[in-house]
Parts: sequence; structure tokens; C-alpha cells
Amino acid sequence: MLHGSARHELHDRIAAHDVVLTTYPLMQRDIEILAKTTWHALVLDEAQMLKNAHTLTAQAARRLQASHRLALTGTPMENHLGELWSLFDVVLPGYLGRESRFTSLFRNPIERQGDGRRLALLRRRLAPFMLRRDKSMVATELPPKIEQLVRVQLDEGQANLYETIRASAESTVREALAEKGLARSHITVLDALLKLRQACCDPRLVKLQQARLIQESAKLGWLMENLPQMLEEGRRVLLFSQFTSMLDLIGRSLDDAGITWTTLTGQTRDREAAIARFTSGQVPVFLISLKAGGTGLNLPQADTVIHYDPWWNPAAEAQATDRAHRMGQTQTVFVYKLVAEGTVEERIVAMQSHKAELARGVQAAGRLDEERRTSLSENDLDWLLQPLGAAAAADDEALVREAQAHAIAPRPSSSHLLEIGEAESLTEALAEEGV
Repeated sequence: MLHGSARHELHDRIAAHDVVLTTYPLMQRDIEILAKTTWHALVLDEAQMLKNAHTLTAQAARRLQASHRLALTGTPMENHLGELWSLFDVVLPGYLGRESRFTSLFRNPIERQGDGRRLALLRRRLAPFMLRRDKSMVATELPPKIEQLVRVQLDEGQANLYETIRASAESTVREALAEKGLARSHITVLDALLKLRQACCDPRLVKLQQARLIQESAKLGWLMENLPQMLEEGRRVLLFSQFTSMLDLIGRSLDDAGITWTTLTGQTRDREAAIARFTSGQVPVFLISLKAGGTGLNLPQADTVIHYDPWWNPAAEAQATDRAHRMGQTQTVFVYKLVAEGTVEERIVAMQSHKAELARGVQAAGRLDEERRTSLSENDLDWLLQPLGAAAAADDEALVREAQAHAIAPRPSSSHLLEIGEAESLTEALAEEGV
């Protein structure tokens, strides 16, 4: 195993071993050594780490020489078809052509024009090299998973704060669009949406003087009302959030209520100790940042998952839920997705369905509706920035229908589109802390 600073002493002994294990960060650092060996087999676990073709990690993986290549991932595509191209370019270099050619032949026609014929052609080309097995095939003994979308109504003070931020954000975004256009307004748009998401979570996340005067937090109130009852029933809880600062606030409330907990974020120094506190039964609540703990954890000790705030990417949320709903789980898993009613969060949930549709269309025999897209247009921004409660849907299906009807509007040219997946990669740091 190549791990730690002592791994350099093992480099000269690689040829004497049948199997060599390493991590993606260390593969990148040691690529000059590893690329000198012709491997019999290259196995890439959690291959979604290579979804961005332009990262140093993906570039290093392409330099490895191997007779056989296998990529293992639960999410071969999370945001857009470019991620699928990146994985295939590591496993079967050149099979899907150059990235620019793939984009013009498949990605743009499928994602922006909903071209079903191109989707079918791509699916036929991928099918011989993709083995898809879901949990129903490999873990037939898994207990049920019950998901519930919990709409939480903002109190007056928090609602007024949301509207103040929304009105200001709408004005700022419109000015940016008029001056620079959507393609050059990424940061302005995403910062506006980020502030609205923060206001939905807790006023204390918002860096405004007005926010300091507001004591109400609708979601935190729901959590502290329902969590004690869950724990009394003997349930063990994973709580995910995009914002580590929100996890800190939740931790303080748990302390005040006498509830023990542990946490895992990008700042956690001893991950194993934090995980062990939960898996050993020392604490009943595990607070986890979606970025730091959404994948790679095995936590079947939990039977309850709470998503405190929705994220654009449905695959990321599903991966997080699967930390509990996985092999070894013996109890029904309850999943609660908290959404501030009538806000941008409801519309994020509706837009998640578009990405899920695209992923199903490529991986299975599904059909990509021609009206659906994965890009964000100026019309979409108008919809996302609607006033609090405007055109609020009465139920989940109505909300999705609202998103679908909105997507039928004529789409502008590609220069006026903002890729949702591209937006995520541009602002991972912003989304982590709300900078």
C-alpha cells in the first residue's frame, strides 16, 4: 500500500508485488513513478473522482499504462455528459473521440436540444462497456427506504429577511445580465442564489445587519422539535448540510438540549475518531457536510437521514442517503428532506428532476423529454428569483409540473446559458461556507 511519507521507500519494490493500492491524491503526486510501470489491470474505485477531465487527478489517471481498465462508480454522471466522457477517456482512451467533438456531436444536442436520436446513438455506443447494477440487484435483502419532503414555513422575521435578500439579489442579477450577459455573470448569479439558500437555512448564516436581529429559524425549530422524539424512539440520525457553519449552529442547539453528537467536515482532523464515535454507539447524531462525507462512508448503524438543505445535484443527495441505506442495514431507513416553503429551495428540488432524467436516459432505456434541459437560462433565473410563495405548488407533482412547464419556453443561444454542473464546479468553495 502506497500511503504516507514512507511510501517513497516502496517505489523501488513495486514490481515485486501483485497488487498496489493508493489514493487519488497520492496517485497524482506519484504519477512520474507510477507511469513508468505497465500495469496488467487498473481498477479505479469511486471513479467519479475523475469526472472533471481538466483536473490534475484525471490527467494523471490518463498517463497510467494498463492492459485492462475498470472504473467503478455509483454515479457515472452527476451533472452533465462531459463527466461521462471524462471517465470513458480514462478507461477507453479515444473511444468517444476528442472532448470538443463529443460536445458538438452528443452533449449539446442532447442537453440543449433534447435530441432523442443522438441520445439513442450514444446509449448504443456506451452499452457494451457499461454494466449497470442497482441495489435491488445486488442487495435484495435491503429494507425499505421511505423518503419525505418536509416543507417548513418561514416565520415572519425570516420571511421578511428572505424577501429583502431576494429583491436585492434580483436587482443585482438583472444589472449584471444587462451589462455582461449570463455567460459572464456566473459568480453574481451563484452568489445571489447562495444568499437565498442561506436565508432559508438560518438567518445567522447571512452577513447582514438585519439578520442579526432575527431570532427565528424555521428549519432549526423543526429539527429541535422532532429530533428528540426520534431519539426517544431509538433512532440514530445522519444530518447532511452544504454549510459547515450551519452544522456548527446545529451543534450548539444540540448541546443546549443535552443531545450528544459528532461531526465530519473538511476541517475534521481525525475522521476515523469522529466516525467511530457514531458507529460504536457513543452518540446518536452525526452531523456531516455533504462535500466531506457524502461518499465513501459505511454507516448502516443509522436508520434516519436528514437533508437540511437541498442541493442542485440529486446524485449527491442520493449518495449521501446511501451511507445508511446500504448492505448491512437491517431497519427501514427514513429520509427527511427539509425545504423552506415557497422559496428558491422548492425550485431547486424541481430542477433536480432534470438531471435525474438525463442520467436515466443515458444509463437505461429511458427517454429524455425534448422539453427538458440541464442548462440555466435567464428565464430560469426569473423563475428561481420569484417572490416568496409566488406560484407555490400544492404538492410535489405540481411543483415538478411547474418546472417542466417553465422548461418548455424557447431556449436562448448557448452564449446565454449557464451550465448547472459548470456552476457547481466554479463555486464549490462558495457553496461550502457561503463566501
